[in-house]
Amino acid sequence: MRALRALTVTVLTVAVLAATTVGAALAVRWYADRQSEPAAASDVVPEPTPTPTTPVEVQPATPTAPTTPPPAPEAPELVLSQGDDGEQVRELQHRLFQLAWWPELTTGRYDGETREAVRGFQQKRGLETTGQVDERTWRRLTSMTETPTHDEKFNVLRPGPALLAPGASGEQVRGVQARLKQIAWLFGDVSGTYDDATVKAVRGFQAKREIPATGDIDQRTLDRLTAMTYTPTYEQLHNIQPKPAALDPRCRSGRVLCIDKSSQSLRWVVDGEVVETFEVRFGSDELPTREGDFSVFSKSRDHVSSLYDTSMPFAMFFSGGQAVHYSPDFAANGYAGASHGCVNVRDFDGVAWLFDQVRIGDRVIVYRS
Repeated sequence: MRALRALTVTVLTVAVLAATTVGAALAVRWYADRQSEPAAASDVVPEPTPTPTTPVEVQPATPTAPTTPPPAPEAPELVLSQGDDGEQVRELQHRLFQLAWWPELTTGRYDGETREAVRGFQQKRGLETTGQVDERTWRRLTSMTETPTHDEKFNVLRPGPALLAPGASGEQVRGVQARLKQIAWLFGDVSGTYDDATVKAVRGFQAKREIPATGDIDQRTLDRLTAMTYTPTYEQLHNIQPKPAALDPRCRSGRVLCIDKSSQSLRWVVDGEVVETFEVRFGSDELPTREGDFSVFSKSRDHVSSLYDTSMPFAMFFSGGQAVHYSPDFAANGYAGASHGCVNVRDFDGVAWLFDQVRIGDRVIVYRS
């Protein structure tokens, strides 16, 4: 009986367990089927409608001034500068000649003299005085001048109508002869008659300056002669020996380079005696030769200016960069030009001799009589 009861309990337990297992499996399958079916409309939960909001107006930021400065204007492009050469330099020089900043003959070399002529033109017109030709300078120069011809650029000169010729006489001839005497092309008395000696002197003067050597005075020859000389005095026109200007009292003792701006002369004076006299030229109004009491502090036989790139043979310095020295420009062009403040001598042999006489410490007096 006990064995039967135990068996019955066992059978029932197994049956319960089996039923539980089957029920669990069916539940799992039903759940999986539900998940794979599309949801019914009633099962969908609607998303909440967003509540509209009033947009907030954003004020634009106040613009601030740029912190970086505006770029500086570019420098004008250079057209010509020192060291250039060629036909355009010849054109530049002839245009400067048309405005009396350059002698008639061109060289085609942009040297120190060309730079100074450009600086003078720029300063006169209120341009930046660089001595180099930028676009603004070139436009101003070309607007004031005519385009030179090939002959003008390359110094092919033709004689003009004669103003004075052999056989002429009178005061105009006296003036020409006196000027020719000033620059040692005519010797002897001023006669007032256009004779053979005058023809020879005029022809030599013209050939030296590469002017057509006709022996007649045309406008070009007269202009060049006038530019190189000063207005003759009554004494020069009439062969009267002029009295030399009085020496400054400071020149009357010791060894002195006595330089008189009024008579355009330099006298080498030793113990009050005039040993030698030279014609000299001075600086321009912009670069004047200083007046006063100086002494020679330096000598340079073959000096070249580092500032102007020009030759200054037999330089005897007395005030900063100002010196007594030989000037090839003065020798060629006379009083047509000016120095940069120095005392120019045009007698090469004479200034070479003077250079050997003058010692460091010798006095230099620059004055007006």
